[in-house]
Amino acid sequence: MNLQSICTQACSVAKEAGQFIKEERKNFDANVVEVKSFNQLVSYVDKSAEEILVKGLAQIFPEAGFITEEKTIATEQKEYMWVIDPLDGTTNFIHNLPVYSVSIGLMHHQKVIVGVVYEINLDELFYAWQDGGAWLNGNQIRVKTNPELGKSLLATGFPYYDFKAMEQYLNTLKHLMKNTQGMRRMGSAAVDLAYTACGRFDGFFEYGLSPWDIAGGICLIEEAGGIVTDFEGNGNCVFGKAIIGASSAIYPEFSGVIQSNFKN
Repeated sequence: MNLQSICTQACSVAKEAGQFIKEERKNFDANVVEVKSFNQLVSYVDKSAEEILVKGLAQIFPEAGFITEEKTIATEQKEYMWVIDPLDGTTNFIHNLPVYSVSIGLMHHQKVIVGVVYEINLDELFYAWQDGGAWLNGNQIRVKTNPELGKSLLATGFPYYDFKAMEQYLNTLKHLMKNTQGMRRMGSAAVDLAYTACGRFDGFFEYGLSPWDIAGGICLIEEAGGIVTDFEGNGNCVFGKAIIGASSAIYPEFSGVIQSNFKN
């Protein structure tokens, strides 16, 4: 299997979906937004972009199944699975805040072997494949080498529908706000992971996520030399609902802070 070729073709499909999203944003009417559940928003743009992705990716690798956010195709468990988010950062998109992305991951069993994140507004295409490194618009990227939490810039995502661990989250945030150079909340987990992979952030953490939010970004960080786990340190975290993605240098201290606050 030529993962580099599959990745290259997936990049083209991601950009096609991204261009559709960009064009639709020009005349977007917020009145067409639907509410799937509390603070879970969707529009025809998400659904149509997902259809573009499903059609294009199925042509690249017909044997693979799909796990999709908008359920435009039924999930059928197969050895290989595309995990896709057609518009990660839908709330940003609806409010015309220019941070949103297309995210694609290809999994073999529980391992993400291809990852693509296309940040639409900056036209930044992040991509990686197993043992092939991580790349941004043709240039190889690496995670940061800074080993000090006190000199780090970190990213997170605020809980927006699952508030069960709010106290633990706020305690973690309080510690990190006092002991780092800053915290950022972009509104797209895929972008946060991509920015960690290329060294803009030292690390990222969030809970309450879905597989399509993080699959593509997991591959990016791992191929850029970083570490991705759940809050307990387990490496297989695509379906774990919680994620830490960080440079190898900062991971021990960063994950230790999170684990100490989220421990049972």
